[in-house]
Amino acid sequence: MASYLIFVTLAAITVLSPGPGVVLTLSNAVRYGFSKSLSGIAGIASGTLVVAGLSATGVGVVLATSAVMFSIMKYLGAAYLIYLGIKSWRSAPVTLSKRTGSGNNPGHRFLEGFLIQVTNPKAVVFFMSVFPQFAGVTTDSQTAFALLVATYCGLVMIIHTGYALMAGCARERLAAPKAGRMMNRVSGGTFICFGIGLASANR
Repeated sequence: MASYLIFVTLAAITVLSPGPGVVLTLSNAVRYGFSKSLSGIAGIASGTLVVAGLSATGVGVVLATSAVMFSIMKYLGAAYLIYLGIKSWRSAPVTLSKRTGSGNNPGHRFLEGFLIQVTNPKAVVFFMSVFPQFAGVTTDSQTAFALLVATYCGLVMIIHTGYALMAGCARERLAAPKAGRMMNRVSGGTFICFGIGLASANR
């Protein structure tokens, strides 16, 4: 039980830390409202589930040990983040009365969240380095691993929902065109910075 509580604390801190997923959740909540940001959060959680599953397979081992595969995934992830950044930077401000466009499609937001997670090779390395330390403390490591994955995905849903609630409360203040443009610049610039950071990161 003590080891599990340590894992929950570590996982919560990791999920709370600002990253591309958090920026996407905040941006969606401000642009489209709390309820419409949930599909993006579900995409992030689903991507986390896939990455965690891959980390337990031979695919995860190859990705973690192969410099070539790691670099391919790294640059794909970086390119996608930079694409999202440019897209956000160039987007017209979305006011409370303007909610049309591809970004307002739940499936589109789900896919964005999903791709942000699955194109980040460092997430696979994280799961491979952290999870075994906790899953291995029990005799039934597969059951323990499943519990840790479910816990982590649950924390993603809970914490990102909290972020979305806070951002949703600020929508009224950010409804003006000037504030909307600033929001686009901030989120776009942040995505671009994350992309550049991922491209230059080592394992």
